[in-house]
Amino acid sequence: MERAFQRTQVLTNHLLKSSSPLPSQTLSSNACLSYSPPELSENYAFDVKEMRTLIDGHNLEERDWLFGLMKQSELFNPKVKGGKVFVSPDYNQSMEQQREMTLKRIKYLQERGVFKGWLTEKGEEIEMRKFAGFEVFSIYDHSLFTKLGVHFPMGGAIQFCGTKHHHDKWLRDTENYSIKGCFAMTELGHGSNIRSLETVTTYDSNTGEFVINTPCESAQKFWIGGAAKHATHTVVFSQLHINGINQGVHAFIVQIRDVDGNICPNIRIADCGHKIGLNGVDNGQIWFDNVRVPRENLLNSVADVSPDGKYLSSIKNPDQRFTAFMAPMTVGRVNIAIGAVYQSKVALAITIRYALTRRAFSLKPNELEVLLLDYPSHQRRLFPLVAKTYAMSFAANYLKVLYAKRTPQSNKAIHIVSSSFKATFTWNNMQILQECREACGGQGLRTENRVGHLKGEHDVQSTFEGDNFLLMQLVSKALFSEYMAAQKRNKVFKGLGLEHMNKPCPDIPSQLTSTTLRCSQFQMDALCSRERDLLNCFVADVLKCKAKGENTEQAFNTCYELAKDLGRAFSERAIFQTFVEAESTLPAGSLKGFNPCHLCTRRERFASSSAFDVLGTLRSLYASICIEDVSFLRYGETLEECNLMDIGFSGVWYTWERGNLQETNIRERLDRRVANAE
Repeated sequence: MERAFQRTQVLTNHLLKSSSPLPSQTLSSNACLSYSPPELSENYAFDVKEMRTLIDGHNLEERDWLFGLMKQSELFNPKVKGGKVFVSPDYNQSMEQQREMTLKRIKYLQERGVFKGWLTEKGEEIEMRKFAGFEVFSIYDHSLFTKLGVHFPMGGAIQFCGTKHHHDKWLRDTENYSIKGCFAMTELGHGSNIRSLETVTTYDSNTGEFVINTPCESAQKFWIGGAAKHATHTVVFSQLHINGINQGVHAFIVQIRDVDGNICPNIRIADCGHKIGLNGVDNGQIWFDNVRVPRENLLNSVADVSPDGKYLSSIKNPDQRFTAFMAPMTVGRVNIAIGAVYQSKVALAITIRYALTRRAFSLKPNELEVLLLDYPSHQRRLFPLVAKTYAMSFAANYLKVLYAKRTPQSNKAIHIVSSSFKATFTWNNMQILQECREACGGQGLRTENRVGHLKGEHDVQSTFEGDNFLLMQLVSKALFSEYMAAQKRNKVFKGLGLEHMNKPCPDIPSQLTSTTLRCSQFQMDALCSRERDLLNCFVADVLKCKAKGENTEQAFNTCYELAKDLGRAFSERAIFQTFVEAESTLPAGSLKGFNPCHLCTRRERFASSSAFDVLGTLRSLYASICIEDVSFLRYGETLEECNLMDIGFSGVWYTWERGNLQETNIRERLDRRVANAE
């Protein structure tokens, strides 16, 4: 009543234009609205520079130089706030404006030598420098990252699938951006299934030219980044028919625009239009109508065609030839994986900084409202994601080194690891972006605050460079092959981190104490046990399906759900392993030390650098959420032990049909519903 009376009096005074103030009524600032950057008030429990060196891993000076270039140019929209310079794209621009800005930014970076040596030099050092550059681009803008991510893979295809005369003719101009490249692999009818592309190329021995055609609408090249407006050249992936025999997918360099930007004869290009994100990339569709290119434009490191039209290759097996041809293309998958990690970092940095300044509700009357991050519920939703992002950072560093040091013998491992990490990282990234958007409340919807906008920008990651579900099936198939090879030859498992399969099954204690749960060996045993269990179940189920008459591919499709779980288990165990290895390289210090008990408050945990085992805590948290996120329930074994069966898997897929009319039929799927055998 008293508060209502005061409000009434305020309104009365306002309406009567009374100047007499209310007794003891004064205006004061609200702490909730007083902003200061968190770093001014929060203590660090570790050396920040040391942590950055650990998680970025390499080329720190180069990254800072590149950030400096961005801050110096108006093209990157630098803004000074709180004494710091922030750069971020202007997403209020139209699609056409965003595309032109992306092109201008690339030219600006090229003129300052950012891409020097990216295609014309070789070795581990230049590969790591490229990765560092792409990580910086990913932090700034996904369109910039993606536009360069289709240009340089075109150069990479020339570099790895071509030979010396291709390198001499094309690489320097591609590196200097005189040639603007795109990567014409995906078709309207085929994305992940590269073997079944429908574009057809034949050879005309009379003129010494290849003739490229789009034989049907589903063969049009689709979603080709850079094709709609800017690209001058592309690498076209096409079936090669020689003397009526299909020799499989090969790659050809094709010019699609002249120096004035005009589309070349017999080529038709359309614009894919506006998208939910990545509108700074001009995705396009391409059709070829008897497009002729010189014989020398075939990228011929694996196979060639002689002037008189004979197909030549030292690899006679078409499957092995396709594998050798596609092996260098994994760099796209690697870049997408590491880009997803840095977007998770961006979203979490924004969200946690917001949670360290935004207050909501008082615990007691007249008390200061509580910071969001001091609520256990807010910590519970964000801290596991921080741990997951640290784990992905270490795994990404491992993947980059694995790729940079690649050999013909390691190509298989790179293919499997990059597939599993790409799927896991991009799934994790979308989960993190969604949680961060919600944790920022209404502010998460503002484009200026980036978090909500990043969801639309990065949603595509789950499907480009391979649909994530298919990638997990690919990983599981590879693990199945490793298992069968080891059993058939009676040899030990070697590689892919599967050596744990050679040892007895780890003994998981029935009574788990806090000390046990924080033990890295227990955590590794738990994750290895899950992977072993799922691999054994997957192999058993596939063999059971084959015994019923299904071929291998049908059996894999039948066991799709178990295949996904196995792929995830493999990935999370491998990620955890990189975390442990990164931790083991450090001496005791600010990043490794005493592990606090669960009773410590947040501020007590960060009060003393000598009292907090940062990496150990993050590792334990990551291991815990891996166990929590994916059930350890042995689905198939449990059904057998309980004498249950999967109804849809064992019999018809749908419930009964009721009545004679189709519209009254009940067609509810029964798969994954169980019942006893009686």
